Amino acid sequence: MSLNVLFAASPSRWSQYEAPLNEAFKAFGVKAVLGLDLPPEEVDYIVYAPQSGVTDFTPFTRTKAVLNLWAGVENIVTNDTLTQPLARMVDEGLTQGMVEWVTGHTLRHHLNTDLHVKGQDGIWRDDVPPLAGDRPVTILGLGALGQACGKALVDLGFPVTGWSRTQKDVAGIACMSGKEGLERALATARIVILLLPHTSETENTLDAQAIARLPQGAVVINPGRGPLIDDDALLAALDSGHLDHATLDVFRTEPLPPEHAFWAHPKVTVTPHKASETRPCSAARVIAENIRRGEAGEPFLHLVDRSLGY
Repeated sequence: MSLNVLFAASPSRWSQYEAPLNEAFKAFGVKAVLGLDLPPEEVDYIVYAPQSGVTDFTPFTRTKAVLNLWAGVENIVTNDTLTQPLARMVDEGLTQGMVEWVTGHTLRHHLNTDLHVKGQDGIWRDDVPPLAGDRPVTILGLGALGQACGKALVDLGFPVTGWSRTQKDVAGIACMSGKEGLERALATARIVILLLPHTSETENTLDAQAIARLPQGAVVINPGRGPLIDDDALLAALDSGHLDHATLDVFRTEPLPPEHAFWAHPKVTVTPHKASETRPCSAARVIAENIRRGEAGEPFLHLVDRSLGY
């Protein structure tokens, strides 16, 4: 008997995911009918993204799990009609993409690459950056992405401090937690990278008070979630010279409105939420494995803790 899997995502994604999902189902021994329009009462699993239009999960009485296509679940986790297990996306492609983006921009700021890329003006600049060992980096958020990025930066020679709401133990990273731990983690950060989920507890983690704890001339890199930063406090710190630069991939409103101050600010780099995209082929394997697990009576991977919001 075949399972019914509803692809509840933007129709534009269908052409990207149809073949990889069906191939993954076959590889993992999942016999399933994948479709865009299936009767809710006959759906066994939902592959979900916020643009799908599915907001009421009550009719999906047979559904065993909702499998999110993205790492972030803030757009669905508070939905009161969702009573089925919810799994977020953790896959090798998404993780590798984030590692590449984070290390690339960390090295860009560490080496002051912008000075030479933008400064093709005939001036021979002989500034020499410090070695990585003299540029402490702090990562706020030590989930799968934070740990992977931290390990990559450690391998490059950076001293890395990691902060999370609950205490973690990650080889090579000085792990901290709690309010005092956050203050200590910020105090040494020449570069601070935000990789926290967006919850009521993490909103405005980098507010005026937290920014003031950063060393003079620090750099902020945010590929996590826009609401982690108080925008006005960030702009004020950039204008005053307390912060040297901010590279931002995520924003409170997306796409970022053309009139937003970030676009024209000389100390802000805007990238269009591309730090890490979910890759169809690797994501399809994660979804197929979770469906296989569900049918075999095994625990689902990457289940969301509703009480924490991620």
